[in-house]
Parts: sequence; structure tokens; C-alpha cells
Amino acid sequence: MSKIDVTKTELIWPGKYNDDGTRKEVPRVSLPFQIIETINESRATREASKAETPSLFDFYQAKEGDTFEAGWRNKLIWGDNLLVTGSLLEKFAGKIDLIYIDPPFAVGADFAFRAAVGESEVEVDKEPSAIEAKAYRDTWGRGYDSYLEMLSRRLTLMRELLSENGTIYVHVGPTVSHYVRVLLEEIFGSSQFVNEVIWRRAFAHNDPSRCGQIHDTIFIFQKGERRTWNTVYQEPSKDYVEQFFDQYDDVRKERYNRLPMDAPRHGDGGNLIYEWKGVWPAPNRTWAYVKEKMQEFDREGRIHYPKTRGMPRLKRYESEYEGTVLQDIWIDVNKIHNQSQELLGYSTQKPEVLLDRIIRSSSNPGELVADLFSGSGTTLAVAEKLGRRWIGCDLGRWGIHVSRKRLLEIDKCKPFEVLNLGRYERQYWQGVTFGDAKSKPLTEKALYEYLAFILKLYGAQPLAGMTHLHGRKGKALVHIGAVDAPVTIDEINSAIAECVEVKQPDLHVLGWEWEMGLYDLMVAEAKKRGVRLLLLQIPREVMEQQAVDKGDIQFFELAYLDVEIKKTKKLTATVALKEFVIPSTELIPEDVRKKVKKWSDYIDYWAVDWDFHNDTFMQGWVTYRTRQDRTLALSSDQHAYDKSGKYRIVVKVIDIFGNDTSQAFNVEV
Repeated sequence: MSKIDVTKTELIWPGKYNDDGTRKEVPRVSLPFQIIETINESRATREASKAETPSLFDFYQAKEGDTFEAGWRNKLIWGDNLLVTGSLLEKFAGKIDLIYIDPPFAVGADFAFRAAVGESEVEVDKEPSAIEAKAYRDTWGRGYDSYLEMLSRRLTLMRELLSENGTIYVHVGPTVSHYVRVLLEEIFGSSQFVNEVIWRRAFAHNDPSRCGQIHDTIFIFQKGERRTWNTVYQEPSKDYVEQFFDQYDDVRKERYNRLPMDAPRHGDGGNLIYEWKGVWPAPNRTWAYVKEKMQEFDREGRIHYPKTRGMPRLKRYESEYEGTVLQDIWIDVNKIHNQSQELLGYSTQKPEVLLDRIIRSSSNPGELVADLFSGSGTTLAVAEKLGRRWIGCDLGRWGIHVSRKRLLEIDKCKPFEVLNLGRYERQYWQGVTFGDAKSKPLTEKALYEYLAFILKLYGAQPLAGMTHLHGRKGKALVHIGAVDAPVTIDEINSAIAECVEVKQPDLHVLGWEWEMGLYDLMVAEAKKRGVRLLLLQIPREVMEQQAVDKGDIQFFELAYLDVEIKKTKKLTATVALKEFVIPSTELIPEDVRKKVKKWSDYIDYWAVDWDFHNDTFMQGWVTYRTRQDRTLALSSDQHAYDKSGKYRIVVKVIDIFGNDTSQAFNVEV
């Protein structure tokens, strides 16, 4: 580690350096990824080819390569992007061609969005999850100090992910842009700066005490000596056209502007030095065209001759004007209108045309694009439409779900996977607030206090001497998940194994968030090992001192569903949802309950894997609500099997809160 370099200018904040003057290292933890769901075709593609019987497994079974043809699958990852970025380095260091990030800078709106309920157009504000609330504290808990530390760690790792020809775009607001520019120069080098783009995101803003803030800043930095740069044109400006297309061609009946026909001289000028109708180029310049080309322009009437003797100009007609080559002030891209078809309820959602410009400029078809603060998936959707490979990551479970639905709406969407980090490390527990205003650092005492606090609220007693079991309630043993990470399947399996070891048949697992996995299958797996497993949600109310004091804390079971499977003698099957139950609905916010008319209103999406192999959920049929179409089919299309036999069908439901519930059924056709 290097000590502070007093010969250079840099941004310093409390916590950047150790007490001895050495720079704090960026934590590098490589965790395994777990594929939760594989999607081999979009609903739009499936609807267009219903007459065919697609083979859902052919593509997935192929070994993954670096191109679509070699079996590449795009990746949508749920998790902390610091851990995700560190874990991507093992396989993708130096392989990502373009990174766009829109990190949080609008304090208070980092995880804000509105979700619709049922078939109505009524929407509710979604509360941040415990993981999101912790991320918010980690980002803004110490103001700019913690913000810069958060961003510095991630940018350092992202630089390593970029290819030598790679480019990064960092989109920020005016409140943090000055800090972020200095941070980027420190990490990438000031010589790697490409552009500071000003994007006018609004036409006007009423700030009575100052000039209206209507712009964001996008910093562009390159990693190596070269980078991909494609010519992109901005939309023609009406003001520019009115000002510069000031001549009129009576023959073509069209306006034109005038372009230079000379150019700087290189060497002796060669065959570009000649007299044209009494005019020679200036001593340090040449004509831009050979004489034969000038004669062709002249025959076509495309040369403008001044009334007084001077340099001739080339006519460019208004119909030929493509626009201005991309400049660093973008006023031709508007933010998403509140009636736009793109709008997905995210307050910080960016328009697709903005990302289209960025991706076209700095990547080519087939290259790899990443967005590690992907939100509602705008970058991923545009990359998909432009034929790029992509990796997206977000901490919000709902953001991952919205992105998945958005991608499913794209015609001929390439195969993609939904992934988790398969194992979370406990050392990433940091400050946590429970029932009081004090934030406890990660210490053995703080961990003990956290476990004791949750056990007390659950009415359980602490249990010593165990690795994965933390308490006992009656005859049941209790495992408590971390506050800042989902309870994983590996974690539950470890707790089950310890129950088997001590010959205790009942296990209760309490969690804030849950891996996007197969809860019902975990219950079935525990049953095989002689353990009765109960999965219980820790309610948000434990964060509120008043609720704790009143004893109004209730732990509730995860949702479950009831389905009907119909089979025929023709080797076909259909699945129909009969009921979806969220236990303890009194714990759901009252404004949501008032808008729910029937049980299906709680469902946003459901899908079927017709032949589950106890590994990855392979989406074979899917339906979901969109903002334009709030209806939801409760019965699947008919699925035809190739041969008779025993199959395992898994049904996955995602509710309006972003939680997923799965159930498996063994059938014989």
C-alpha cells in the first residue's frame, strides 16, 4: 500500500487513509454466483411463434462462451454491487467494453418508486427493504464522506473490469459532480478524461432563490490509450437550421448552408493545389477535393459562388442535414414524460434515447455492456435492442423484477439469467439500528446484541455452543438471518444439518430478505432429512421503537399458493392458479390493503417450469402485469411433453412487493 503522495492533488475525506498514512484497500471478495432463473425467450418472441414447439433446454445446455453463438447468456444480478463487482473480476476482468452507472445522488430518492396494485391503475409508494435502508445509511450516513468512499471503492473495481479499449460513463447531479470528477481523475488518471457532458433533463425548474437546476453531468473516461468511438449525430436544432441554412436554391426549391471547400495543407498539397475559376487556396491550405470532383459539383449546381470574388462553398441542403456530430451539451434528449410508455414508476429512471446515444457511441454490436446500478433496467433494455451483450446489477429486489419484465417485452430478446450471489459473508454486517437511534459497529458484542434483540421479540431464548443455530423457542431451534443480506439456501441447509446433528426436528428461520430461490423446495428438502422447517419474515416494525415498546411485533410466514394441474392423454398439461395467500395481511400497509379487491391482486408475475431438475428454474411459460395491461391470466397455456413419464413442475409467483414464492408438484403424464 502506498502512503499519501504530497506531490499530487487529490480529494481527501475522513476514512480514506489509515492512521499510518496508507490508503485503505478496497475489499476484494469473490463469491460464487447462483443462477436463480434462466429465460431463453421473451414473451413477445413466444407469442410470435406459438405454432412452433420451442426447445427450452438446447441453448442453456451449451457451454457459455463470449458470443451469443458460443452460448453466452446475459446476466441480471441481485445483490450489493461492491460484492458483485468483486465477484465478476474472476471471469470478466478486462473484458467489459462499456460501463454506464447512474449512482445515487438525489438524496431521499435512491430507492423510491411506485408500484401498481391489481388490475387498477392505482399505485402505492414502495417502502425500502431492510437491505436498501442499510445501503442508504452506508451511502449518506456521513454525508459526502461516506458517499465518496462508497463510490471510490466501486469505481476502483470497475476500472479493472474495463477492457483496454473500454469506456466508463458516470452520470451524476450538480450536487456531487465536482467531487466525482476529481475522484475519477484520481482512479483513471487525468489524461484519461474524455468529456464532461451536460444533459438538460428539464426545460425549467422553479427555484425561487437561485437559478433553476435543470441539468445532470455525465463524465466520460477511458481506460487505455484507445477507445471505441462511433460517430453519432444529435437531432437537428431548429435554431441552428434557421440561422445557418440561410440560402435558397431556386432550382431545388430548398434551403442550404455553405460548407468550406478548402482544408489545411499537409506536405506540398499534391494534386489539391490548383486554380479554380480564378481562385487559389490560401498558402497554408489546399482544396478539399480533386479537380475532377470540383467539376462534378459544379455540373450539379452544388457550388455556391460569392457575389464578390472569394472562396466558393459547397451547398448542403436541408434535406441532407443529419444533425450535428455529437457535442458535449445535450439539449435534444428530454426526460421521461409522466404519460410515457417507458415510465416504470422509478423517480430516477432515465430515458432510453439517452442510453441509446451512449451505447451507440462507445460500443459495437456483440460487445459487452454493464450497468452496476441498473435500477429499472434502462441500460439493459437498450443494450438488448442494439445487439450488445450485457450484465446488470441492482440491490433492489423490485428493480430486478421490473427489469426482468421489461426485457421480456422485447421481441427476440436473447437468453438471460437472473442470479444471486450464492453465499454472503457475515463480516459485511456493519452499523444496524434496532429500536433506538444508536448505530452499532460490527463487533462480537454488537452481533450478540442483534441476535438477542430478535430472539427476545420472537419469544425465544439464546442458545450457546452452536454455529448456525441462535436460539430455542419451545422445542424448535431458531436461526436468524443477517440484516444486510438475504437468507440463502446454503445458510438454511447448514442450519438443517446442525438440527439433524443434535437430533432436533423443528427449525424456525427468521429473515429480513430471502434469496430468490425455491422456498417450498427447501421445506420439502428439510422434511426428507426429518426436520420440520418454518420460514418467517422479520417485520419492518422492529426498526420502530414505539412498536417494540408496545409489543406489536408479529413474525409471519411467507406466502403460499394453491394450483390445479390438468393432464390429458395427449401428453399435455396446464397449470391454473387457484389461490395465493399472504399470511398476516394485517402487517401489510393499510393503503395497500384498501386497494386489494381479490387474492390475485397481490400477484404481479407468475411462471412455470414444466420439467424442473432441482437446479435452475427454467421459465417455460410466463404471464405478468404491465403498466399498459394490468390484466393477469390465471391459467397457463397448454404444454406438450415429448414422451410420457414422471415430471416435476415448479410454479413461481412474484407478488407486488417483489417477493417470490415457489411450489413444486410431481406429476405423471
